[in-house]
Amino acid sequence: MRKRQAKKRPLLPDPKFNDQLVTRFVNNLMWDGKKSTAFKVFYDALEIVETKKQDAEKSALEVWKDGLTNVMPHVEVRSRRVGGATFQIPMQIRPDRKISYAIKWMILYARRRNEKSMAAKLASEILAAAKEEGAAVKKRMDTHKMAEANKAFSHFRF
Repeated sequence: MRKRQAKKRPLLPDPKFNDQLVTRFVNNLMWDGKKSTAFKVFYDALEIVETKKQDAEKSALEVWKDGLTNVMPHVEVRSRRVGGATFQIPMQIRPDRKISYAIKWMILYARRRNEKSMAAKLASEILAAAKEEGAAVKKRMDTHKMAEANKAFSHFRF
């Protein structure tokens, strides 16, 4: 589209929890347009979380949301050329972008785990993220460290 930003399409909430964030997560989890398979993987993962979680008063969905919140980055570094040199400038992240990063990192590091099924991998990553450990949380920490290290260049903001 020329000169105009594309309209945001409304997301339908998922059938089980009636939550749009779940649909967004499943859309990122999906491969080859197989949404029903992706939903099955996600719901199976939440059932595994339900059996393995330590906190009795929280539901599996709340544990997943806590994990997602723990993975969300608050600052990122962006490249900016100033006088022939490229600087990494720390910047705040928009709320929708934070969620996107958290979802993508959680799925990426779940896929890299060593369990049998994708549901088991995802469940392990959700539980690790809820306890503020695991690869996805480490990625967030690394992003924050990078921003902290380049704080001196924050006056170059654009």
